[in-house]
Amino acid sequence: MIDLKGYTPTIGIECHVQLKTRTKLFVGVSNNARDAEPNTLISHVCLGMPGALPVLNAQAVELAIRAAFALGVAPQMFSKFDRKHYFYPDLPKGYQISQFDEPIILGGEVLIDVDGTKKTIGVTRAHLEEDAGKSTHPEGADYSLVDLNRAGTPLLEIVSEPDIHTAAEARAYAKELWLRMRYAGVSDADLYHGNMRFDVNVSVSRDLQKLGTRSETKNLNSFKSVEKAVEYEIKRQIDLLENGGEVVQETRGWDDAKARTFSQRTKEDAHDYRYFPDPDLPPIMLDMQHVDEVKRSMPVMPQEWRDKLLSLGLDVSQTESLIEGELEIEDTALLELVEESMDTPEKAKFIANWIVNVTLPLIRENKYVLNNKDHSQLLQTLHTLINAKKLSSTAAKSLYAVVCVSSLPKDLTLYASEKGYIQVSDESEIEKIVLEVIEANESAAQDVRGGELKAIGFLVGQVMKASKGKANPSLAQSLLKKHLF
Repeated sequence: MIDLKGYTPTIGIECHVQLKTRTKLFVGVSNNARDAEPNTLISHVCLGMPGALPVLNAQAVELAIRAAFALGVAPQMFSKFDRKHYFYPDLPKGYQISQFDEPIILGGEVLIDVDGTKKTIGVTRAHLEEDAGKSTHPEGADYSLVDLNRAGTPLLEIVSEPDIHTAAEARAYAKELWLRMRYAGVSDADLYHGNMRFDVNVSVSRDLQKLGTRSETKNLNSFKSVEKAVEYEIKRQIDLLENGGEVVQETRGWDDAKARTFSQRTKEDAHDYRYFPDPDLPPIMLDMQHVDEVKRSMPVMPQEWRDKLLSLGLDVSQTESLIEGELEIEDTALLELVEESMDTPEKAKFIANWIVNVTLPLIRENKYVLNNKDHSQLLQTLHTLINAKKLSSTAAKSLYAVVCVSSLPKDLTLYASEKGYIQVSDESEIEKIVLEVIEANESAAQDVRGGELKAIGFLVGQVMKASKGKANPSLAQSLLKKHLF
């Protein structure tokens, strides 16, 4: 726990989301640079050659429209591109094509939950822009290497309001933004490969009416690093001010191994970038009919799923496991399996619990081949057989694991019976086994009669063993009590 010493931290987050387009933002070159050799996915536009003219990728605009609805607002019907000037070795043009005063998204909000406390974080804006290339600095070498494969990659930069005041809130906001962009189909949002990167702006102040000088820690690519970087910056700035120092407005990097930030360069202000409208690109003027079509195509978003799942009586942990688990398998919509049974809450809760505790572990072990239709039929049948006490929970999990990695039999009940999964619930048949077990285990039987009820568990186990696991354990226990008391 950080000792704030009377200071109030204020955090704003800028998130760069890589749009999942097939090609770059302004040229028809592949956007899939992950496994490509350096400088193989480039063109005269990527290189900033004289006379090269950009042409806007229509798919990027559509994904930005989807992002707007994911943030709870409609996109701006008019927006334009601007040139943002600064020098990087991997920015050949000497400027970045971005959006300044008229971005494609204005406003929006993200609802977060930190330990049961809900809070709404405002979104200032989100704008389209191209990414720069990538520089690498070989250890011990007196040179750097530039790879322009990433130059021109379409990005959406989402800028939050300074509504965040703790590291936990920063983490929750970053994660919820990640979920929304994934659900909306805006981005793959693969944090490991940098499809989504966070820049955190942190300041501290004792005056609630006045913000302190901020630092910006750039290119964080995990929720944990967002949280830890904010914690570190809050403590660093408070310690600096308490010891008579002064916080400098600067850009800082994050050392994950040492869990600390480090200074990189002084931070520019907007006027330093010399923004002006890009003369080579016309404004974006959206068509209302197309915008409405995109809105109608939007999927159910995470918060709506939370409300539905919590109404079934699931706890927060189960709900979040389902919402995140939905993203782990492509050809099966796990949440739809729950939704189609919501008219029967007991069944829907069974399916939700099953997916969390059985399905997701199998998926993570790459043991899964069923499509959505077969999976739905499998879960419905398992629910029926378990409720009818024809299938124990253990046998059901074994049967499920077998079917999930092969294919669904035409008659699952018949298949379960033929393969020995169906448990025996014939009272006369189990009673015969119970009497044999009592006779063979007289000592344990006497313990039960003497009040040592723990011994009945041993006898139930013996019944299950004698029946090769097929006896209904509840019925076996009931019959043991009948003959022992």
